[in-house]
Amino acid sequence: MDLGIAGRKAIVGGASQGLGRGCAMALAREGVHVTIVARTRDKLEKTAAEIEAKTGTPVIPVAADINTEEGRAEALKACPEPDILVNNSGGPPPGAFRDWGQEEWFSALNNNMLSPIFMIKDTIDGMIERKFGRIVNVTSSAVKAPIGILGLSNGARAGLTGFIAGLAREVARHNITVNNLLPGDFATDRHKSNTMEMAKKAGIPYEEMHAKRVALVAAGRFGDPAEFGEYCAFLCSEQAGFITAQNLLIDGGKYPGTF
Repeated sequence: MDLGIAGRKAIVGGASQGLGRGCAMALAREGVHVTIVARTRDKLEKTAAEIEAKTGTPVIPVAADINTEEGRAEALKACPEPDILVNNSGGPPPGAFRDWGQEEWFSALNNNMLSPIFMIKDTIDGMIERKFGRIVNVTSSAVKAPIGILGLSNGARAGLTGFIAGLAREVARHNITVNNLLPGDFATDRHKSNTMEMAKKAGIPYEEMHAKRVALVAAGRFGDPAEFGEYCAFLCSEQAGFITAQNLLIDGGKYPGTF
């Protein structure tokens, strides 16, 4: 299927690895000119080269922390008029809520709620003028089914979800969609580190906790970031123009509910 977005411009956050990389790869394969942002320059530039080699589409790497004003400015300098914005940032560390003070909460809120909102604020008026925009926020399945040790993430991402619910309906008439993708268990470095924390808390080997987590997924496996990227690319397509204000769960059937 031709998604009708060749030649469009996109900014993808946290794109040097994992889910962000999967999104950037899928968009570039559709002919989107992607600006990828992450903090680690060497890894980011390597990812940009790999995406270019596999897709034939030029990729602009921006080594910056998109959770800071300076980092967002660098991203927008490289791509001042994006048609597509994929907000993606690594989640806060797991732990127990009694151990978190203001510093930990403010960091989580900045990285996983406020920074995406500021990126939207800086780009959405241009999308309105051009009568096209696709905004995808990578949140977490924990928004729908909270995970105990991820309280910082549960709270911050839920706040972003509430904000998006109102914004998406305000801009829909301008051919702008705003949706949240809720990943479940995907084979990423962050998922591995969370599994290690769970294993430590339970007092069992990592391999045993890994097997326990796989057993909870109806598909019998963890997701591939490339699969996630393809779903993201479709949400950014011309064909997805009637999908907005949604929280779309991608978890291999792990969530047991009907709705």
